[in-house]
Amino acid sequence: MNFFLADVRDGVGPFLGIYLLTRFDWSAGQIGLAMSAMTFATMLAQSPAGVLLDITRRKRLLTALATLVVAVCSVLMTLPAFVNLPAILLLQALMGVSAALLLPAVAAITLGMVGRRRFPERQGRNEVFNHAGNVVSALLAGLLAHFLSVEWLFYSLLLFACGSLFSALMIRETDIDHVAARGAVAQEAKDSAPQTSGVLQVLRDRRLLMLGAALTLFHFANAAMLPLVGQYLTIGDQDAASLYMSACIVIAQLVMIPVAWWAGRRAQRWGRRPVFMLGLLALPLRGLLYGVSNDPVWLLLVQALDGIGAGIFGVLWLIVAADLTRGSGRYNAIVGVLGTLFALGAAASNLVAGYVVDASGYVGGFVFLAAFGALAPLVYWFGVGETRSADAD
Repeated sequence: MNFFLADVRDGVGPFLGIYLLTRFDWSAGQIGLAMSAMTFATMLAQSPAGVLLDITRRKRLLTALATLVVAVCSVLMTLPAFVNLPAILLLQALMGVSAALLLPAVAAITLGMVGRRRFPERQGRNEVFNHAGNVVSALLAGLLAHFLSVEWLFYSLLLFACGSLFSALMIRETDIDHVAARGAVAQEAKDSAPQTSGVLQVLRDRRLLMLGAALTLFHFANAAMLPLVGQYLTIGDQDAASLYMSACIVIAQLVMIPVAWWAGRRAQRWGRRPVFMLGLLALPLRGLLYGVSNDPVWLLLVQALDGIGAGIFGVLWLIVAADLTRGSGRYNAIVGVLGTLFALGAAASNLVAGYVVDASGYVGGFVFLAAFGALAPLVYWFGVGETRSADAD
């Protein structure tokens, strides 16, 4: 399920812009509006999606339905009757709401299947399959679009959605402990429901607030870096910029595969803080090194650090959130709230970084983002600390 959902969770992404520009000659403003619709819908829906997953026992069904919505929307976008601004905005918004449900749903199902003690290592394996799916889907979409037609960017998403839907329904309902899936602790008496805390009560936890701050800072520093690298590459070699950009994405995903596997295992043995710190520190280092040169080979080498930072981040933040919400019964709701926070950080990153680059150039932009990236490990070290409990082994 993680392998196939890698493509489904992100929707058609930047490929939508290529499709609307080449097939229908949309303006840059219209394309930007269409692409932002999914981002904002995901941001608004994440917290409610988490609350819903804490309440319901139909996690597999919700995952399958969200996947089906993405599949249907992707196909409708290839029909000329639906290629107008209102229709595209609606379809993108529906895909955004579905994407908001998928990430916490996978985390909840995983936690419910393997339990708290085995969750870190399993989450590492989840991310291994996720990144492998990203590599395969990117290559498949590119090849199909090149040799057949640009519409196959959407049809390839449909193929992955079918795989996701089948995988979700193949999970046995009896294998999911829905009490554990929301971070609650079962009571001794069979007729006694697990105790749960209010979402606001959980959010008063200082360490959880500091985790939210660290995640927001990380995404504020990280989100704009790759787009800026693409522009930086264009200055150096305009003809090959798109090829180098694709290489940046693939290199990062390939590095993330072994890093995610390693992070899940070491988080259980070493503790959460030392492993998470490696991922958080890789980001400001990457930002500083980007500013050294716009030589494509150099930028591709530095891009490997994105695989380290994002590979560890994708595994550890869900594990730490599970540690801090243990016994609350509000794990999925908190995952939704944290997702909303770092989505805000990512949105602000792209907005602010462009103005910084206009004022100080690309090197100044990378240094600016690296400075904010350096705050994230400080907030995490002093504000969150080690979250692994004594009985986690």
